Amino acid sequence: MNYPNGKKSPARASYTKTKPDFSNRGMTLEDDIAATNEYYRIANIANIHKKPTPIQIVDVHYPKRSAAVIKEAYFKQASTTDFNGVYRGRYVDFEAKETKNKTSFPLSNIHQHQIDHMKDCHQHGGICFLIVKFTVHDETYLFPAENLFSYWEVQLNGGRKSIPYLDIKEKGIALNFHFQARVDYAKAIDKLYF
Repeated sequence: MNYPNGKKSPARASYTKTKPDFSNRGMTLEDDIAATNEYYRIANIANIHKKPTPIQIVDVHYPKRSAAVIKEAYFKQASTTDFNGVYRGRYVDFEAKETKNKTSFPLSNIHQHQIDHMKDCHQHGGICFLIVKFTVHDETYLFPAENLFSYWEVQLNGGRKSIPYLDIKEKGIALNFHFQARVDYAKAIDKLYF
C-alpha cells in the first residue's frame, strides 16, 4: 500500500499461532494480591491492604517546580508484614514471598521481627499466614503461621534452614489463579479458621 506522503507500508510480519504462556502473567505475587484485595474490597468481602514501608527522606532534588526526586532515604524502622486488614470480623496479617527454588522455601526470606510480629498477632486471635509462590512450579500456597513457627524454631536450634516444598504442599492450601480474585486466599482462610 502506498501512503499519500509517498512512503510504502512496511512488509507484514508473518504470524504463527502459538499457545499462550500463562506462567508469568506479567505480574508479581504482590501485584496479584493487591488486585485480589481490591476485588475483595469492592465486593464487600474483606478490607485488606498492603502496608507502606516507613521511610525517612533525607535529600530531595527539584529538577522542575512541579516535580521532586527523592535522592536519599532510609528505612525508619524494620517493617512488619506485607498485608493486614479485616475479614469476617477477624484481624488478618500475612507476608507474601516468591521463590525460584524448586524443592524448598528458604527461611532467609523471612526476618525475626516478622516472626515476632506474627506471633504477637496470633497470640491475640489474629489470623496470620504466609503466601508462598513457587515460580518454577507456578504454584501458590497459603501456609499457616502456626506451621511456619515450628520450622522457624528448628532453624534457630541449628536445624534445617528451609521449608521443604512437599511440606508446604501438604500442610498449606493451594491457591489457584482466578480472573477477579487472582490469589483467592479468602477461601483458604474459611477452610482453616471458620
